[in-house]
Amino acid sequence: MHTPTVLTIAGFDPYGGAGIQIDTKTIHALGGYALSVTTAVTAQNSQGVTALEAVSPDMLALQLRTLLDDIEVDAVKIGMLANASLIEVVADILKSYKLTNVVLDPVLVSSSGKVLLEPAAVEKMIVKLFPLCRLITPNLDETNTLLGTNFQGSAKDVPHMAEGLFGMGARNILLKGGHTKEKDAVDCLVELSSITRFATPRIQTSHTHGTGCLLSSAIATYLAKGEGLAPSVKKAKNFLYDRLQHSSTLRLKYINKKVERKEPIF
Repeated sequence: MHTPTVLTIAGFDPYGGAGIQIDTKTIHALGGYALSVTTAVTAQNSQGVTALEAVSPDMLALQLRTLLDDIEVDAVKIGMLANASLIEVVADILKSYKLTNVVLDPVLVSSSGKVLLEPAAVEKMIVKLFPLCRLITPNLDETNTLLGTNFQGSAKDVPHMAEGLFGMGARNILLKGGHTKEKDAVDCLVELSSITRFATPRIQTSHTHGTGCLLSSAIATYLAKGEGLAPSVKKAKNFLYDRLQHSSTLRLKYINKKVERKEPIF
């Protein structure tokens, strides 16, 4: 018996609502233990990302090997990767340490419009990482960017979106519905022989910073605890919905109260 251990490989958010910070909060809230490896340092706040600086490939590899030579990992969550060199490092580590239960959130651009993965590195992510991951969790914008399409995310679009991503080497796909125009927020888990829909009502809140990070790290945590893929997605989706419902209890004191912002969930 041991505490389920989840390794998060993602960016550092000084605002505390995304990246390795929200991953760590989520993993611990669900009874796991978080190991965190930083891919990039960002400058960001409630109004968006203003800058990022990637760590060196050597430093990323050293962080990972130092941990993995000491601790067994039950699941891995991958977020922002910044560039092609870091993708190469992560792919090599996943293979050499035979890591399983890998969940990839293919972060391309921040919600404020800051590019978080160099465009030239997108193909590298597809080729090197998609086949190694048990699940990828793109939102609608990321799916359209990856496929070069303009899907709206409707129920009839889902099989076609998934077919395109399967053709890129994805093994299982969670097509997230937060950016669609559907009445409910519907996420679709697409496996090779099935599509499972998970729906929750939309919640009107400014606390939307880090939703994708929270969901993917929650899925990884449930996988680390031995849950199957569909139950892990269902429980993670319900956890996100519950946190969004109670997110207004977090009240930060801002300098300029009149600015529109995206706030942390918890």
